[in-house]
Amino acid sequence: MLFSAALATAFIGTVAAHATFQELWINGVDQGGYCVRLPQSNSPVTSVTSDDIACNIIGTAAPGVCSLNAGDSVTVEMHQQPGDRSCADEAIGGDHWGPINIYLAKVSDATSAVGSSAAWFKISEMGLPSSNPDYWATEVLNDNCGHYTFTIPSDIAPGEYLLRAEVIALHVASSVGGAQFYMSCYQITIGKGGSAAPPTVSIPGAYSANDPGILIDIYTQLNTYQIPGPTPYGTTSPTVATTAWPTTATWNTAGQPVADPTTPPAGAGTPPPSSKTTSTSSSSSSSSSSKSTTTTTTSSSSKTTTTTSSTTKTSTSTASGATQTKYGQCGGAGYTGPTVCASGSTCTVSNAYYSQCL
Repeated sequence: MLFSAALATAFIGTVAAHATFQELWINGVDQGGYCVRLPQSNSPVTSVTSDDIACNIIGTAAPGVCSLNAGDSVTVEMHQQPGDRSCADEAIGGDHWGPINIYLAKVSDATSAVGSSAAWFKISEMGLPSSNPDYWATEVLNDNCGHYTFTIPSDIAPGEYLLRAEVIALHVASSVGGAQFYMSCYQITIGKGGSAAPPTVSIPGAYSANDPGILIDIYTQLNTYQIPGPTPYGTTSPTVATTAWPTTATWNTAGQPVADPTTPPAGAGTPPPSSKTTSTSSSSSSSSSSKSTTTTTTSSSSKTTTTTSSTTKTSTSTASGATQTKYGQCGGAGYTGPTVCASGSTCTVSNAYYSQCL
């Protein structure tokens, strides 16, 4: 991974491989995309002060909520294109090297909680697992067909949570604003557990554009790496090994599904009521803008929540005349946008929740 700066810059200019966290596994059981708030596109967020840094620019509301217990093993799954679960391609290509971070935020209602307003704590991270040669967490992710596994702390309080999975790509991070953030938020309910309430951070707020793990030249030999964000709760970050990292997959790539389950997995929870409108993101990215106002009223005698949302949104992913551009969403459960693709592309079903113009 040792390149001259000029060679690295020339090489990076020729590649563009973005990615999305889009599936979840609980104790080895595939939940598919049932509880993920699928981002609008596979492009990154680059501003650490944007509200989009919390849960990305949401393109599709999650169909439901996934149920699990404290102490369970959870796996997030990333691929370059929505619905493509093949191991033939790297999960995140283009030498998008960098760390992986996993956060939780306890919320009153996972289906309507706004990520940028939540209180987050980190529960897992991997940065530079080996310095001989430099080998990144995203390379381990690619070795395992986009899968990263961690454990939910056994002592955290039960309730509803947002789970945030994040990759930070550092291939052009030698200048301010060059780091690329790829994240998705999952809606989950955690049972059992204890009463622990770990210290929290705000997102945005947890990162600075000048953090040493965000503003960095990775094309020099690195013997250490400071992972951005708080110290993970209930676990320790892997130390940087001085021996070569094994590239053999620890995930069963041979048994990888080719598509998401067509029905909600057992124990995945129930979808939110159709009368409930979810406000999930406030966007300030150059590719999307939105203005969302949400009012919630809760009765003290029963858990009755009425949520209204007024949203005006523009996006570069939607062409004029109710025609979706290539690579934009054109169908799926709960989707109400354009279903006709621009000339040269066809609306292709990826799974029950997502169709894309390809």
